[in-house]
Amino acid sequence: MVPGNQTQFTEFLLLGFSETPEQQGPLFGLFLGMYLAAVVGNLLLILIITSDSHLHTPMYFFVSNLSFVDLCIITTTVPKMLVNILTQSKVISYAGCLAQLYFFMALTCVDSFLLTAMAYDRFVAICHPLHYTTIMSPRLCVLLVLLSWIIGLIEALIQNPMVTRLSFCGDHEIQHFFCEFPQVLKLSCSDTFINYILLYIITIILGVVPLTGIVFSYSKICSSILKVPSAKGKYKAFSTCGSHISVVSLFYGTGLGVYFSSSTTHYSWKSTVASALYAVVTPMLNPFIYSLRNKDIKDALKGLIGRVTSSE
Repeated sequence: MVPGNQTQFTEFLLLGFSETPEQQGPLFGLFLGMYLAAVVGNLLLILIITSDSHLHTPMYFFVSNLSFVDLCIITTTVPKMLVNILTQSKVISYAGCLAQLYFFMALTCVDSFLLTAMAYDRFVAICHPLHYTTIMSPRLCVLLVLLSWIIGLIEALIQNPMVTRLSFCGDHEIQHFFCEFPQVLKLSCSDTFINYILLYIITIILGVVPLTGIVFSYSKICSSILKVPSAKGKYKAFSTCGSHISVVSLFYGTGLGVYFSSSTTHYSWKSTVASALYAVVTPMLNPFIYSLRNKDIKDALKGLIGRVTSSE
């Protein structure tokens, strides 16, 4: 499907971070390194969790699913940018842009609800420890993950058709390194008022609402932790939540900032950097945050390395 009736519009140009040829090499090396680190880190974390029976708990079940989603998010955006740098081409087809829009919107929504499910898991574990195994049953965990995917896929199905109804009759240069919904809207010569209203409504429902749930969960968690008499007990409780809080802060702090500032008509290099933080840096850092701050993951990794070396 070609958008609009005014032109046979078939492609966009992704301008990326820089149009200077001298900077393309360092950018390629930087993003290739981050992509490989994200792939290796997330795959290794999934392998560690699935191979160690001690980690077959609700918390690590959610962590492994988050790693899979993060791997999909960074694969949706970075490889195309790397190919464009190698081929010295900025072109992305209209169909390719729609595909990026759909998968990126769906996956970031899934990410958001998985982070909420993880906050709920920590809330139950700390505030209701005696009922933890009963409440966080395997059935509920699977249901929460499936619900996250269903909501994400439906959300993208709602937004993507709105783009196909737009006309692009002039500028087709996207001041970004991938097709992001707010940036594509700015190029349209159609009336995008309804699109922006829909964007804000969905951002509030699928962004702010889950964040509110996370904040509520951690307010209850902090209240419970402060009642713990021993300093060692407080430290242990806080340490189990520290990694998750770090990931939530980076993901929501940059993501919501980009989408709530999307109505500005001028291009901001800062918005591209902010998008890179939650679309590239966060998926890369997540496995390292969860592993470096987690004794269980470290022990499981040592066990996995030991099994591999002993079998050689």
